[in-house]
Amino acid sequence: MVSFCRNLRNLAPNHFSSLFASTLPSPSTFSAYEVNDATESLCSILCFCLINVCPLATRPARSSQWNPWLNDTLRSLRTNLRAAEWKWRKTKDRGDQLKFHKLLSSFSASITDAKKAFYTDKILSSTDSQKLFSTFKTQLNPPSPPPTNNLSADTFASFFTDKVAAISKQITQLATPEHWLPQTSSSPTISSPTASFSSFSPLTENCVSKLLTCSRPTSCPLDPIPTKLLQAIAPTVATAVTHVINISLTSGTFSTSPKHAQVKPLLKKKPSLLPNHVENYRPISLLPFLSKIIEKVAFKQITEYLSLNCLLDPYQSGFKKGHSTETALLALTESLKEASATAKSSVLILLDLSAAFDTVNHGFHLSTLSSMGITEKAHAWFESYLTGRSFCVSWLGQSSTVHHLSTGVPQCSVLELLLFALYTTSLGEIIRSHDFSYHCYADNTQLYLSFPPDDHNVSARISNCLSDISKWMKSHHLQLNLSKTELPVIPAKPSIQHNISIQNDFLSLAPSKAVRNLGVVIDEHLTFKDHVASVACSCRFALYNI
Repeated sequence: MVSFCRNLRNLAPNHFSSLFASTLPSPSTFSAYEVNDATESLCSILCFCLINVCPLATRPARSSQWNPWLNDTLRSLRTNLRAAEWKWRKTKDRGDQLKFHKLLSSFSASITDAKKAFYTDKILSSTDSQKLFSTFKTQLNPPSPPPTNNLSADTFASFFTDKVAAISKQITQLATPEHWLPQTSSSPTISSPTASFSSFSPLTENCVSKLLTCSRPTSCPLDPIPTKLLQAIAPTVATAVTHVINISLTSGTFSTSPKHAQVKPLLKKKPSLLPNHVENYRPISLLPFLSKIIEKVAFKQITEYLSLNCLLDPYQSGFKKGHSTETALLALTESLKEASATAKSSVLILLDLSAAFDTVNHGFHLSTLSSMGITEKAHAWFESYLTGRSFCVSWLGQSSTVHHLSTGVPQCSVLELLLFALYTTSLGEIIRSHDFSYHCYADNTQLYLSFPPDDHNVSARISNCLSDISKWMKSHHLQLNLSKTELPVIPAKPSIQHNISIQNDFLSLAPSKAVRNLGVVIDEHLTFKDHVASVACSCRFALYNI
């Protein structure tokens, strides 16, 4: 067996840059290209240069794992060791046997020292916690199970597509127009902003060059060249990339080719899940680097507009700078502790959605953007960005047929969380109309209500709130995952017992003693003993692997 690869280590960026500059059309010619023509021309020229400078080469497929700590000294010792072993097995001499065992002991000690030095240097050179965690993860986690052969790329593609289609069909059958919107005492609507965002601002070449070099070098099989190589020649390609970005934003058109994504199925992180069941996998979308660069520009400008006009939900931590799952959990637990300190009980409701990002309705979403003052070219750009998308699944070296998408926001994209947060902005008004508090992280919604221990109307208030939320979900083509919706009750005192249960036409909920929320186990008394026990169990598992 052979493998195909490019010798990128010996590729000189200066040589590639010179070839690209000589192949690219003149600035006057390239600046006249429209969005699709400019994007296709840029990608094809980059691919052409890579093929000429660094063509594909074949080499024997590696049968054993590559060990990065091996150096020339260790390879020389290994050669001498194999020669000594071969000589001893041939002569059966006692002296040759002792020499072989001596070399074996020396080689084993050298391997241990080399491994220790390699990982010590790797840990000390880790500049951030993400790289450090990745280093420990490769050492502490057992190897993943081998992929099963009874699944194909088309099987995954059909499953992902049929799942979204089934949810959309179910919502369409259940939601009749007269029951789409919740009937509450107040009519929550998005207030019309006084300002508007009609167009994006073009960028300069210096800004684009800086954006290219400072972005995270995430590569995708759909990229024409490796991202690190693109960053190395950023000053040369900045002019062409600047035109592609500016013509896309100013014309209100997102190029067609970056709308295609390659999906890789990833087994969910649960020990009990079997790898031969397609429903145990989640889709991970891989998008071109150029697409993410354009999205970053749009994300920065639209976020500045939304923040300046106070159009962002203050209780959404899904995409904001300085916000994370940690801030969402802190806001929740502090509110529950404050209620307990004032002798009030609390009820927490954790809502879970089924394929939330894949079922977003484009028509509703574009109407929401219009209500927030996003108009004209900017609105046309978002419409072009959302529509006309497609994907194919890559599995065990095979690709599925192309499937087209009519709903959803692009997963693993820069704008994914922002677009979903804007789509669900009006949900906060529904929740507040019932005097509930809430905090969200992406599609994870945490509702909580504090009340006096002698209040007997809590169950009715919860039922009414969830009923209106369910109607809002159906009107926006989202589906609550009832099997994963949980309801823990936090009493004001451990001695107080609350008999809270929800029974209605669409939901049946009973209080839970402990729930997992954003990776943290929350118990009914906020002691976090269950979470500490869970972390200790994980630590014992990691130590056992060592």
